[in-house]
Amino acid sequence: MDRLTWAKSTFSGNGNCVEVAFGLEGTVLVRDSKHPEGNYLVFTGTEWDAFTAGVAAGEMSHPA
Repeated sequence: MDRLTWAKSTFSGNGNCVEVAFGLEGTVLVRDSKHPEGNYLVFTGTEWDAFTAGVAAGEMSHPA
């Protein structure tokens, strides 16, 4: 964990955001930037690709 490079979106204005790191064997880790020492989620590359494709397609938009 110490060797991971965590990144967050440039859209994160106040710093309260999620951070993402790319781990071993194509895994993607996600954590809360307010609690970097806390737990994190681990996704496969395939899961991450499906999630980001859904975001780009507007599937995660808030209902009107």
